[in-house]
Amino acid sequence: METPGNSPPSERQNVNEPSAAGTPPGAREAEARPEPLAGGTLVLGTLALSLATFMNVLDTSIANVSIPSIAGDLGVGSSEGTWVITSFGVANAIAVPLTGFLAQRFGSVRIFLGSITLFTLFSFLCGHAPSLQVLILFRVLQGASAGPMIPLSQTLLLSSYPRERSGMALAMWSMTTLVAPITGPLMGGWITDNISWPWIFYINVPVGVTCALVTLAIYRNRETPTRKLPIDWVGLGLLVIWVGSLQIMLDKGQELDWFGSNVIITLAVAAFVGFVLFLIWELTGTHPVVDLSLFRRRNFAIGTLMMGLSYAMFFGSLVLLPLWLQEFVGYTATQAGEVMAWVGLFALTLSPLVGRYLDRIDTRLLTTCSFSVFMVVFWMRSHFTSDSGYWDYAMPTVVQGIASSMFFIPLFSIVLGGLPQHRIAAATGLSNFARITAGSFGTSIYTTWWTDRAIQHHARLVDHLGYGNPIVDAVLGQVQALGASREQALAVLDRMVRQQAYTISVDDMFYISAALFCVLIAMVWLVRPTRAEGGTTGAAAGH
Repeated sequence: METPGNSPPSERQNVNEPSAAGTPPGAREAEARPEPLAGGTLVLGTLALSLATFMNVLDTSIANVSIPSIAGDLGVGSSEGTWVITSFGVANAIAVPLTGFLAQRFGSVRIFLGSITLFTLFSFLCGHAPSLQVLILFRVLQGASAGPMIPLSQTLLLSSYPRERSGMALAMWSMTTLVAPITGPLMGGWITDNISWPWIFYINVPVGVTCALVTLAIYRNRETPTRKLPIDWVGLGLLVIWVGSLQIMLDKGQELDWFGSNVIITLAVAAFVGFVLFLIWELTGTHPVVDLSLFRRRNFAIGTLMMGLSYAMFFGSLVLLPLWLQEFVGYTATQAGEVMAWVGLFALTLSPLVGRYLDRIDTRLLTTCSFSVFMVVFWMRSHFTSDSGYWDYAMPTVVQGIASSMFFIPLFSIVLGGLPQHRIAAATGLSNFARITAGSFGTSIYTTWWTDRAIQHHARLVDHLGYGNPIVDAVLGQVQALGASREQALAVLDRMVRQQAYTISVDDMFYISAALFCVLIAMVWLVRPTRAEGGTTGAAAGH
């Protein structure tokens, strides 16, 4: 496991160099670390930070099942309505890697409080949006303001606990990031069906205000050291260009016929050129907005890659499954949310146990177990049919709770293991950037491939069920016997074929995901062991 003492000499912004007075780096870092919280203050601090994270992550998925209602009320199509999801994700992803820079310049507590305050304000404005364009604008601002919230909640939470209890701190934090994406569809579906969609944004207001007040009361005297650094405007601009171009390309590719469209070609070129220039600039700049030198550490690089790929499949399925259930199985938004909510059964009960014993188990074993269960879950889902029952759809989600309980905690321990205190904010920001960006990309890729493969399956089914086929004649005869015209009967038949085509396609997506998790299992064993030494977890070792 890498330690601060063997960090590459080329790493920038090294505040661990001895001072002129000869103060040892380790002593300076220990002095900078505040005393752990205790008693009721620790409980309240943990709740405030966890609720803020929960509120943030909730907004990445709460609108998933509400898109048809939002699109209908605002007079647009469902395809345009998906921008409500992706606009938040893109803005959030772009803002996340700025966390390290902002925390060093202004202080972690100030930035965290500002993030909560602005997020709450823009949540309220989202509920008041009179049109889709205005709603997307406020979603962009909401996502951007939320960017530093997750990594800084992680940083502040770890600083609140003694080193030997860092595993439990990560467990408490990860429970919110696990449960929120599942609670989102359930809560969003119930609110949409029983109240109205603006309330999926209004519910953030009381939570945000409470979290801000509690955080201010507990952490105002625990501000982190600050340094005045120049703003890397070029790096920030290139980041916006390549991430934004790539996300729009993925979202609009199918609608515009992919590379048959000049718009898609332009976006692809902008994304590629922007990404290359971004890498060059950030790796050679004096004060980069994103510290890419972190990828020189094997565990950080491989851990971040595994987190991004696994979360892309995890979050992509959170969007795809309820969408399919509503459009082709006939479930309401609430029913689709209920199917997804079963993950909390094991995720909530097992996560504290994982955190408690994290320092006794090789995190590679826990991650392997998590990925193995995910592989089984996606394999189970690859056998769905449109005639399956409720528990056929829900049981894989129940099993997924086991995988989820071992998902984030060991992965973050791998990613943060061995990092010095002053690099934690940048590392959490960059790793969460990879996770959130992968989630947005995963959503676009899942829905796009799902539709593309459904079109292919539809064509094959139509060829197989040509005129004169006894099944076709029987269906048409039964529908016409109910008083429908031949055109109406053909429309019913086409609906049945589309239902089967999209069901076969959704099975394909889950089967591919199961295969990819098999590949990730092998990747786990490329990282170095991060089991705790001396009573600290790998994540805490960097503190």
